[in-house]
Amino acid sequence: MDEPRTTLEIAAALGVEARDGFERGALRALCEYTEIACLSPAFDPAWREHGAIARAAELLRTWCADRMLPGAAVEIVELLGRSPVLLAELPASDPARRRSTSLVYGHLDKQPPLGMWRDGLAPFRAVREGDRLYGRGTADDGYATFAAFAAFEALARTGTGHGRLVLLVESGEESGSPDLDAYLDALSGRIGQPGLVVCLDSGCVTYDRLWVTTSLRGNIVATLRVDVLEEGVHSGSAGGIVPSSFRVLRCLLDRIEDARSGELLLPELHADPPAHRRTEAELLASELGEVAAGTFPAVPGLELLGADPADRVLRGTWGPALAVTGADGLPQVGEAGNVLRPFTAVKISIRLPPGCDARRAMRAVGDALTTDPPHRASVELTWESPGDGWDAPAPAAWLARALGEASTACFGAPPRSMGLGGSIPFMATLGKRYPGAQILATGVLGPESNAHGPNEFLHLPTAGAVAGCVAHVLGTAP
Repeated sequence: MDEPRTTLEIAAALGVEARDGFERGALRALCEYTEIACLSPAFDPAWREHGAIARAAELLRTWCADRMLPGAAVEIVELLGRSPVLLAELPASDPARRRSTSLVYGHLDKQPPLGMWRDGLAPFRAVREGDRLYGRGTADDGYATFAAFAAFEALARTGTGHGRLVLLVESGEESGSPDLDAYLDALSGRIGQPGLVVCLDSGCVTYDRLWVTTSLRGNIVATLRVDVLEEGVHSGSAGGIVPSSFRVLRCLLDRIEDARSGELLLPELHADPPAHRRTEAELLASELGEVAAGTFPAVPGLELLGADPADRVLRGTWGPALAVTGADGLPQVGEAGNVLRPFTAVKISIRLPPGCDARRAMRAVGDALTTDPPHRASVELTWESPGDGWDAPAPAAWLARALGEASTACFGAPPRSMGLGGSIPFMATLGKRYPGAQILATGVLGPESNAHGPNEFLHLPTAGAVAGCVAHVLGTAP
């Protein structure tokens, strides 16, 4: 008779199966997915006519169905007027846990290319260099569907019992998940009440262990447009008489941001981090030093904000920040004539601390930017879907134990926790819908992976190891 396996041995076996399954079974299809320009609807208003999201969803559906997992049901669900979701359901293999449901989340939509990629790379061409697979959406978040099914397959191959498993992959996350609530409503009977939720759209500080995300910032995004003329006129005749639309816009932004320090000025955009999150940031900084807050391709000599590594960790996870991410009305420098332009428009993205109400923040920013504009210029502010931040509840004892076993077995090192400066609207939504569920947010977006920027890549060993960790957590969930 075989000796009973320890939980660490079970985790190690799952890790091997999931890692090998990801490399052997998923990599080719992931490369095919990478070459589909399935931009999120906010970046491709004609997404339905272009058909790229539909092609990506069908590729994922076909690949999942071809895994031939016992009892698996895989389909694309599309509500009228909304971008589709991929839904997969697997019955419990352990009769004692047939009422237990674990929900795994990912998304298939992508950000646009954003600038020139380096020689040999292109945003929608999969290129492997050693442990890195380059291409838009490889790490954010195309790998998630493949990693989830690699975990499901590892459970089946090793005979590890599990409860009911549900995979939900949306196609609007990069647009702020405007359709997610509608799908959670429509599919509530099929999803049920999960006791565990796993989000595979997060990041890691290093590639040598499992990183558990403990908080996420919220995000509000808007286009701010200032008009001063009906058409451009010669700057020699109008300059000094007609106010510059750029200057007016700059004055408006000064109402919400200190241009010298980068500090945001409205109290509605701030929230104090709790003491245990400060301690978490200090521990992370003491262990990793200058890289604790991330590594960035800064120009030589650039002075980063923040007094020290711990302060930068907190600024990047619990502080608000404004970024101008795009502009209209500004010609390329080589094409710019002596013209006083009729308008300037910018897209602004404001990261909000966990606990900061996104809609309240929108109202405060809207009042600041549109009330009594300089020179009575025409000001238009157009909002996108807001997203609240999220602060993770303390994990149950079983989950903390499973995470320790999984990271040790699959990475060879214990897990660590961190806050993340990005946003995943799904997390705040889930926290409200399933308040009793245990939540695990993790992912592969680590050093230099550059999600949303040029030269995005997926670190393949990390993807396989994360799949193994997820398999062990799913197999452990009560």
